[in-house]
Amino acid sequence: MSTLSSSKEKSASILLVDGSRHGSVARRRLLEDQGHKITFAPNPEEALEAFARDRFDLVVTDFKMPVMNGIELIDKVRKIRPDVGTVLLHGYAEGMGLDERSSGADAVVSKGANEVGHLLRAVNRLVNRAHRKPAASQRTTRLKGRAKGA
Repeated sequence: MSTLSSSKEKSASILLVDGSRHGSVARRRLLEDQGHKITFAPNPEEALEAFARDRFDLVVTDFKMPVMNGIELIDKVRKIRPDVGTVLLHGYAEGMGLDERSSGADAVVSKGANEVGHLLRAVNRLVNRAHRKPAASQRTTRLKGRAKGA
């Protein structure tokens, strides 16, 4: 696992949503081993409660869950915070044609033999992207400076 991380990567607060106990324990440990702070929700309803209560850098959610699927959860999360990074996990992503465009997620990761590497790369890419974004006030200041010809 440590071969996929580097000292340049940032830690993040991640909301992990997964109805599978075994899968969630393994994913939680994997992400915690990378230095991330994980909040676990076993279903979308509890995930939305946690999302309203706390600030997360990233949401990692399973697709197949009762009541609401991962795409529906991502849609609700984006209505609250459009800038939050999202990763959708699915057992048959390619077979169902799930990708970033069709799901609305920033990354879609297929479960299985290559899941660990793909999940870590997706999380690290999104966390690093979030840390590179300037604060809204900095973006506004830069845009004003460009408009004035600075």
